[in-house]
Amino acid sequence: MILRKYLSAHRGRAGFTLIELMIVVAIIGILAAIAYPSYINSVVKTKRAAATACLSEYANYMERFYTTNLRYDEDRGGTAVSLPALDCASNANTGDDYAYSFLGTPTRSTFVLRAVPQNAQATRDDCGTLTLDQAGTRGAGVDDDGNIDTSTVDQCW
Repeated sequence: MILRKYLSAHRGRAGFTLIELMIVVAIIGILAAIAYPSYINSVVKTKRAAATACLSEYANYMERFYTTNLRYDEDRGGTAVSLPALDCASNANTGDDYAYSFLGTPTRSTFVLRAVPQNAQATRDDCGTLTLDQAGTRGAGVDDDGNIDTSTVDQCW
């Protein structure tokens, strides 16, 4: 009986009030403001990790090249070395986000590989250009003179 009176008295008041709806919208906005930057940061780190793995694959290629030719700069026929199109550098993996090349020209006994960030990765990633040489020395960031920064390696690799 009491329930019937309550339901008949509140029959026209079904739904949410504007204040309740605005509170929900504000909560969703606050959560989105916190979650989106964290998501973007996670995406940047994931793409950087894929680029470091791809640099390692290119370094493995160079070591196989050296094993066959006993030098890094050219093969036995005198043809200069060039980087192949590895699967890790394809558009499906890191191809849109990083460009892979040599930093300078390889010599008989040395090479330096680099992964240069492209597109959104270039503006969002503070690490900049990632490098890896024949000795396994890792770098993050290259200045205009080609000097490699090794101080941020722990954060970037």
